[in-house]
Amino acid sequence: MRAMRTPEHSGLPFMKMQGLGNDFVVVDARAGANPVTPALARAVADRHFGVGFDQLAVIAAPADPAQADAHLIFYNADGSTSAACGNATRCIARFLMNESGRDTLILTTDRGTLTAADAGDGLTSVNMGPPQLDWRDIPLAEEVDTLELPIEGAPTATGMGNPHCTFFVEDAERVTLEEFGPLYEHHPLYPERTNVQIAQIVGPDHIRMRVWERGVGVTLASGSSSCATAVAAARRGLTGRKVRIDLDGGTLWIDWREDGVWMTGPTAHVFTGTLTPEFLERAV
Repeated sequence: MRAMRTPEHSGLPFMKMQGLGNDFVVVDARAGANPVTPALARAVADRHFGVGFDQLAVIAAPADPAQADAHLIFYNADGSTSAACGNATRCIARFLMNESGRDTLILTTDRGTLTAADAGDGLTSVNMGPPQLDWRDIPLAEEVDTLELPIEGAPTATGMGNPHCTFFVEDAERVTLEEFGPLYEHHPLYPERTNVQIAQIVGPDHIRMRVWERGVGVTLASGSSSCATAVAAARRGLTGRKVRIDLDGGTLWIDWREDGVWMTGPTAHVFTGTLTPEFLERAV
């Protein structure tokens, strides 16, 4: 499938993709400039008046085609940007591998350079890079022990190109995430806000996790959150470095290796559509 092009006045083509119900609008802008603005992202995100998504991703041409296959840009539903989005990266990697016939890719993001690979059986893997464990890199507002933050519940802070706050609980189902998540997304310790995870240890290699994403809300799954939770659990001695994580939308497999945190799971390209010129004119 060739890169989508956007002739003048013809509207804006997009793809709807999802990984475990974590859903994305993807705009292929490799043939030109990035057409997405924060205002457009907010308009498209509206599930009643737009398309609806957890994140919007733009596929851009890489700065150096000899070094990478594409550059990815991510927007949250509130129009803010994020340096990382694991499930969207896997979805786009699958699209690009199908397009090129290759089984490995190099993608660049504001998080850094990521490797993607076909894992077989319809699964796609992405190396999300090494976790950020120093308080400055996550970032936090002040120097604290990132393993157990001075917050009620002693959550763990982890950076995966975006900030995370992981609470370990006895029963993940009993937490009212719609109330709990906003309390900590805007905690003063996180100057850039944070994703919030509620994690229950099921076994030495098995975690049940639910997630509140900054700028979005409750989502059925989150790839970077899964990576952060796996890293936090391993650091605290609750699991090994290779775990299964069951989310509301399905299962991801996380493997914290020497070269980074690898995430593996299914993806789906749901449909392709076009935002009309009338919609684009109103979305300003």
